[in-house]
Amino acid sequence: MMRFLCIGISVCMMVFGICIQGEAAMTNIYDFTMKDIDGKDVSLSAFKGKVLLIVNVASKCGFTGQYAGLEKLHATYTNQGFVVLGFPANDFLGQEPGTEAEIKNFCTLTYGVTFPMFSKISVKGKDIHPLYEFLTSNKTNPRFGGAISWNFNKFLIARDGTIVGRFGSRTKPDDKELVEALEMALK
Repeated sequence: MMRFLCIGISVCMMVFGICIQGEAAMTNIYDFTMKDIDGKDVSLSAFKGKVLLIVNVASKCGFTGQYAGLEKLHATYTNQGFVVLGFPANDFLGQEPGTEAEIKNFCTLTYGVTFPMFSKISVKGKDIHPLYEFLTSNKTNPRFGGAISWNFNKFLIARDGTIVGRFGSRTKPDDKELVEALEMALK
């Protein structure tokens, strides 16, 4: 009887340990692997050492014109180690209804987007993607946590993977505060 009890406790501890380890593993932005707009796995660790601007985007939104500013920002600072990462989301009034192929086509043809685009995800609610759970949780992001308010929310990530800034939808990519924070992160 004691032997079965010990085995049962050992199995529970291993399972519990795996659960804890799985939750604890996502301590940095580089711990995530995402699907790009073409469906290929991309580890965000590929961007280690770069400054990132992670943006939830949509093609049929009043802020969609920010694609042009994001592309300009990306092109201006890319040689200094900066990358914009676009994450399409259909969480706000169905403003990103297209398929990945349609989204890619729209962004490329309409705004000349060259920065990395990823597959559509959810950035809020019960089906929130783990990346956005990480970005918005007050536990993992106490300085800049909180729910995504709309499309084109922006998270500035330092070279070491820490979140160093957050900007709302109304903050345009060429906004003085955003650009200054970006330039500070690039130093």
